[in-house]
Amino acid sequence: MKLELLQDKQWMTLAIEQAKLAQAIDEVPVGAVLVQDDKLIASAHNQPITNHDPTAHAEIQLLRSAGQVLNNYRFPNTTLYVTLEPCTMCLGAMIHARISRVVFGAYDQKTGVCGSCQDLTTSECFNHSIETKGGVLNDECKNLLQQFFKNKRKKN
Repeated sequence: MKLELLQDKQWMTLAIEQAKLAQAIDEVPVGAVLVQDDKLIASAHNQPITNHDPTAHAEIQLLRSAGQVLNNYRFPNTTLYVTLEPCTMCLGAMIHARISRVVFGAYDQKTGVCGSCQDLTTSECFNHSIETKGGVLNDECKNLLQQFFKNKRKKN
């Protein structure tokens, strides 16, 4: 197995741990980590319900934390790992932050914009391009989300 794939799986496992933290507070289980030079910069999970903030997706929370850690709003030469394919808002924030690479777990056929619903990563309207890779630990990420929503439906 290629070294990059092994590293991707290692970091995605940490993102899954963050997703489980979101699930523990009854948030949609999405987690994210930011890595630079094989070093963890920041980690975060979904908190829109907890924070009463529609922008508090795991990726946005992560970018806010990373900005404080790096004392900057730009994060070149970084890889963002997230358990669910990013939405438009999150991808836009990643582009503004100059993230170099995004690796995601589960594909999102409804709102994913890295190839599933749309592919905005190839749009010429942005002044920065991000390399993307999807499906890393897809089954684990997808099962976590499916089980969460299955349990939600049982409660209602």
